Amino acid sequence: MKTITIEGQLRTEHGKSATRQLRSQGLVPGVIYGGAQEINFSAPAKAFKSLVYTPNFQLAEVNVAGKTYRCILKDVQFDKVTDALIHVDLLELVEDKKVIASIPLKFTGAAAGVKAGGRLVPKMKTLKVKTYPKYLKAQIEVAIDALEIGGNLRVEDVKEENYEIMNSPRIPIVSVVTTRALRQEEASAAPAKK
Repeated sequence: MKTITIEGQLRTEHGKSATRQLRSQGLVPGVIYGGAQEINFSAPAKAFKSLVYTPNFQLAEVNVAGKTYRCILKDVQFDKVTDALIHVDLLELVEDKKVIASIPLKFTGAAAGVKAGGRLVPKMKTLKVKTYPKYLKAQIEVAIDALEIGGNLRVEDVKEENYEIMNSPRIPIVSVVTTRALRQEEASAAPAKK
């Protein structure tokens, strides 16, 4: 799994004026929580770019005041007008503490229904899981080979070792639907009624 390294400075001043001053210098305030103590830090906006603006699940190693913290991204805040990144929340990974993370889904194989003329429709991009940090991975692979036209794969069909899946089990994650061309083909193949 890819790890992004971020060099940060410890924040000593808090409040609106202090954060405004940081942002005017091109820095983004952030917080690391979940460990022994909460760490308030700031880092250049461009340091967060490859962590925030991606659909991939990645780890962040944040170096602050000579210490390194292994984290995952939990929340981001953007300016309502300029859409600039204004705050980052990171969760520190502690080996014996379970974390909740959203892991991207990767569909593998070719669905039988697609080969028969159907269209694959992904309904979910990520699954929310609860697990220990050592089991975190970049994506959850889901085999779709057996999926027929009109068929669904649901959250309950995903079997992943060491993961407690937090999503509702009945929600469909991917389905194969009939295409317009296939419906027209079936209609023209049916005998005309008199």
